[in-house]
Amino acid sequence: MRLRKGQTAVCSTKLLFREMMENDAWVGRSHRKWQSKPADLKLSGNQVHVWRTQLELPTSQIEQLAQTLSTDEAERANRFYFERDRKHFIAGRGILRTILGQYLDLNPAKIQFDYSPRGKPGLANTDETLYFNLSHSQGLALYGVSRDLNLGIDLEYIRPMSDIEQLAKRFFSSREYTAIASLPDNEKQGAFFQAWTCKEAYLKATGDGLAGGLAEVEVSLIPGEAARLLSIAGNSQAALSWSFHQIIPAPDYMAALAVAGKDGDLELINYPIMANG
Repeated sequence: MRLRKGQTAVCSTKLLFREMMENDAWVGRSHRKWQSKPADLKLSGNQVHVWRTQLELPTSQIEQLAQTLSTDEAERANRFYFERDRKHFIAGRGILRTILGQYLDLNPAKIQFDYSPRGKPGLANTDETLYFNLSHSQGLALYGVSRDLNLGIDLEYIRPMSDIEQLAKRFFSSREYTAIASLPDNEKQGAFFQAWTCKEAYLKATGDGLAGGLAEVEVSLIPGEAARLLSIAGNSQAALSWSFHQIIPAPDYMAALAVAGKDGDLELINYPIMANG
């Protein structure tokens, strides 16, 4: 979601980096550890790796990542008006290429993408199956990768909003709106972002994006319980084929991972950042 009205300033690089290193993640209601990149990146059939990184990187690292971009990606980067946005795009795409290259044993610059009609990227120049998806918000990025499980991931920076109920009424199903409206005021924002990230994660997994219709993807909103997919366009049986993992990767952020078929065994990995440069 990109709701800009009244949005707070981006965290400083040093603050975000310190928070990432000092704070673990919450996955559902479980406290989980982020780990350094393992020496041997292997994915079993039921495994999903979730990578975390900041996008405000040292200049030398940005320059290295820029060398991995395709011509069209470099041209897109140069069209950004603000330098910060240009660097964040280079970091986001370059890190994606670097991560995928490690699983595929392929030079990141050699990776080629194709895209679904609604823009979901996939691998174009390899016979290997590798599902992946990425999301970024306010200088933080998450990448989900799996060998066998289709997935989507969404990350949102949480800021105070005074129009939660109006947004829920506009974008969510009537049952979801009623659930949020009935909550105490101090619980409405968390429930809203819980639902939003789950919906977006599912729609990104299917490749539909927001055009797929947020209200068509109905999510359970029971305080104290993990979110579940209740129905897809009114079909409750179709919803049984998907599961969610809710992730709090850093203070003031919320994310959701949608996984097709199985729950998926999660492993959380920090992308290596240069100390300076």
